[in-house]
Amino acid sequence: MKEGIHPNYREVVFQDMSNNFQFVTRSCVNTKETIKLDDGRELPLFKLDTSSESHPFYTGTQKSVDNMGGRVERFRNRFGKTAAK
Repeated sequence: MKEGIHPNYREVVFQDMSNNFQFVTRSCVNTKETIKLDDGRELPLFKLDTSSESHPFYTGTQKSVDNMGGRVERFRNRFGKTAAK
C-alpha cells in the first residue's frame, strides 16, 4: 500500500440528535468533535439528524399513502379515467 493516499479509516461515534442514540462503527467521515465513552475511549463524534432509532420507517410509525383519509382514492376517481385514455 502507498503511504499517504488512503483515507483515515477509524472508529467513529454516530449520535442521533433527536433521541441521543449512539452507535460506534468504522468510518472515514471527517469530524471536528470528540466524545468520551463510558469505557474510557475518546472517539470522533458525528451528529445525525435521523437514524434507525428515530426514522418513521424503522420505528413502525410511518403512515401509508393509502391510509391518508381517502385522498388517494379521490385522486384516482377524479383523474383515473383521463389517464386510461
